[in-house]
Amino acid sequence: MQQSFRKHVVALSVMSVLGTLPTAVTAQSDDELVETIVVSGFRDSLVKAKDLKKDALVSQDSILAEDIADFPSLNLAESLQRIPGITITREAGEGRQISLRGLNADFTQVQLNGMEALGTSSSPMDSRGTTNTSRSFDFNIFASELFNQIDVQKSYSAEMDEGGIGGTVKLYTAKPFHYDGFKSVVSAQVGDNSLTDDTSPRVAALVSNTWDTFGALFSIAYSQRDTSEQGYNTYRWRPRDAQGSDISALSAAQQAAVNSGDLRFSRGSRYSLFNSEQTRVGATLALQYRPSSDLSVDLDVLYGQLKNDRAEFHLQSRGSSSTALGCTGPAYDDSRYFCSGLTALEYNANNEVIFSQWENTAVHSESRDQGADTDISQVVLSGDWNVSDSLSVSGLLGHMQSDYESNSAKVYVESFADMSIDYRQDRFYGTNTYLNNYDPTNIDEFRYHEIDLAEDEVSNGFDIAKLDADYMLNDSSSLKVGVSFKSFEHDNNNVQSANEMRSAWENGSVSDVIDSANTYINTGHKKQDWLSVNVNNVLSDFAVDRNLTMSNTPNEVTEETQAAYITYNLDMLLDDSELRASVGLRYFDTDIESTGLVNNTDYVTVARGYDGLLPTLNLAWSATENLILRASAGKNVTRPTLGSLSVSGTVNTDPLVGSSGLSISAGNPGLQPFETINMEASAEYYFDGVGYASVTYFRKDIDNFIATKVAPIAYGDTGYPLALIDGMLDENGNPQTAQTEYTFSQPQNLEDSDFSGWEIAAQRDFDFLPAPFDKLGAIANYTYAQGESLHNILVDGESVAVYRPFYGLSENTYNATLYYETDTWGARVSLAHRDDYLTQVETSSNDQDEAGFHGTTYWDFSAFYNITKDLKVSLEGVNLSNEREEQYSDSDDRLYNTTVSGRTFYLGVTYFM
Repeated sequence: MQQSFRKHVVALSVMSVLGTLPTAVTAQSDDELVETIVVSGFRDSLVKAKDLKKDALVSQDSILAEDIADFPSLNLAESLQRIPGITITREAGEGRQISLRGLNADFTQVQLNGMEALGTSSSPMDSRGTTNTSRSFDFNIFASELFNQIDVQKSYSAEMDEGGIGGTVKLYTAKPFHYDGFKSVVSAQVGDNSLTDDTSPRVAALVSNTWDTFGALFSIAYSQRDTSEQGYNTYRWRPRDAQGSDISALSAAQQAAVNSGDLRFSRGSRYSLFNSEQTRVGATLALQYRPSSDLSVDLDVLYGQLKNDRAEFHLQSRGSSSTALGCTGPAYDDSRYFCSGLTALEYNANNEVIFSQWENTAVHSESRDQGADTDISQVVLSGDWNVSDSLSVSGLLGHMQSDYESNSAKVYVESFADMSIDYRQDRFYGTNTYLNNYDPTNIDEFRYHEIDLAEDEVSNGFDIAKLDADYMLNDSSSLKVGVSFKSFEHDNNNVQSANEMRSAWENGSVSDVIDSANTYINTGHKKQDWLSVNVNNVLSDFAVDRNLTMSNTPNEVTEETQAAYITYNLDMLLDDSELRASVGLRYFDTDIESTGLVNNTDYVTVARGYDGLLPTLNLAWSATENLILRASAGKNVTRPTLGSLSVSGTVNTDPLVGSSGLSISAGNPGLQPFETINMEASAEYYFDGVGYASVTYFRKDIDNFIATKVAPIAYGDTGYPLALIDGMLDENGNPQTAQTEYTFSQPQNLEDSDFSGWEIAAQRDFDFLPAPFDKLGAIANYTYAQGESLHNILVDGESVAVYRPFYGLSENTYNATLYYETDTWGARVSLAHRDDYLTQVETSSNDQDEAGFHGTTYWDFSAFYNITKDLKVSLEGVNLSNEREEQYSDSDDRLYNTTVSGRTFYLGVTYFM
């Protein structure tokens, strides 16, 4: 038996290869189930995934355990990017969120072991949205070792939970009755990244056993890795005039251009280093009771933890609006109060200053220490009972909790430098040159400037109860009905404190704190060193407590949804072909309560609700043994993002703060959900061995599209108290009144949008070639998608409607894998490409009208060698080309943020016991 297990289960540095879930195969005995689902090698995992796709009534792609294990991947997101239509975003070089067929992560529902899930992590970068407070799932929380099957369902049927317009991703953990008797496996890896010095250990283990009618399985995965993302970035680009800088050294024409206020200067203009020590822990426990082939009761427990201990360093310009312009210095020390001098500049046809040279401009070194921790726990009790030959009943009770906490402290030290800022050599990687013997590593050049503290807490909780019944009407048709209740609660709380203990260092110098260091990065063009400080030592020396008092009035959104459905399923023969069909109707009723601060003074709760009917139709015609034609149509919804539903509002009463001037922004708990009519048609041809070829056309007509609407409004008409603007001045220096014009922005349901595209996929063994080339195989897919949504932006004080591509939509995406596998060794190389995509449309910013990312192509590699039947070694390489992640600002395509994260390699061993 042990030999059989080793024969069937081949793990590449990952123990999660042990089979697929019983959801993939139904109405079979235990022995038949084990024989059917156990995978043996990469090719067989592809066969099983192909069979799942072929047998599914809805449009579906699957990854089985060997597939996940063998792809070069640090987490689930990187495994998922191989599926047609899926692209990913990255954090510190590894996948974080997914887009499905061009719709971003907010439109994809994620389920863990049969119940909806939400996992929250964060980015250290403001440009990437920092903390996730939306409905999107952060896949970097989990290691792929914990899961043995992923189903991606791209069309919708009434028995599925509503909520995923883009699709539904179902994650499953292993169960003991997948295997026969006692099984165990352990694997270990060590890794190296080209930008770090650690050994990145990864360890995983699984043990499973069955005793007649009872089975138990336990798995655990641990990894630790240091990450480093480094590069050059701006705070966007802002049109500014001289702001008090001496520009007398410039020509008359250049002075006129600067004084016009039309030239755009880069803000921040900084070298950046984002380091993190990342620890990921996960564990699963599965208990099964099967007194007979007709009854099964399962208990699944899941725990996951992601800890990031981050150290972040920047060397940046910090003058007027963070440009190099203007005057700066503390009021307590007039001798260090400087106005910069602009001595040379060049600008292009878009009025972007691509080269500038400065005297006495403010330069800051920013050092940040942040802890960001995510904990996820889940308990699911489920059961299946074949009451009779014609009636089966299933039920599920589940609870899931996801908690995120972060604590951040920043220390700024200030200096004044002669320098140049140059974008001429590389538009997306500036070069700062420090002149006249200025040394950014010299501790005597700096003084303390500021300490900023912040804390964030995000909590998401799900409770769910489901009951389903399936009744066979006759040999070719059945009726399925079900009811469900789902309760969801989201809490979001944060607190910030700036300029902490400023008076404590008014006469201090950086040399008073002994623990300082030189930070450096290898930039795109040269090595750059600068001074950084030990944040915790600074806080200690100045007796600053980084633990703030969290508000007792968090933003809170609660949802309760009751749903019921009925589907009629048909499976009939038509001469030599087979027709499968499902027609269904789902009803849902959702009640929402949103609680938070309004007018910065009142803590209130607003209740809203909506309901709807969702008809669905799915057809699959097996025209021949190898050809399947599919069609589907139906209605689905995606609920508004959690931030959009917040009742809280913020008011910016200082026209010199931020990029939007005098402005008010607020959520809208009265939003209706996105509604879509989905249509899809496909042709799929399945080869007799490994592989298939398919082409799919899909279309989504989306109603109630949600976007932020912005319009000018007199402050007195906003409902906010006049006390908030008492003593404040407008942009012209006049006292603000009830007639002062503010920019008011709020998410609203706007016009309808259409979305469509094509998906082409192929998978094939080259067994028709002569040896040794018959061991080759290839997987490739391509997706084309297009769609635009309406946004209201403010142009010259007027609200203007504009259309922009959907957030996260890359018009062209493709993936390809070339593999070679024998019984002894194998290797694969993979690429994943996505085009440019949009992440933000600005409604009233002077800095930009949009932001997004340039396209990327990532290359990965994997190889294994079986030393014995019990022992296997592996080598994985991730991001072989050290791809640059380039984030752009504005439709004129200016630099926002450019980083690299290095190449990563893992050497591993797996042992079967």
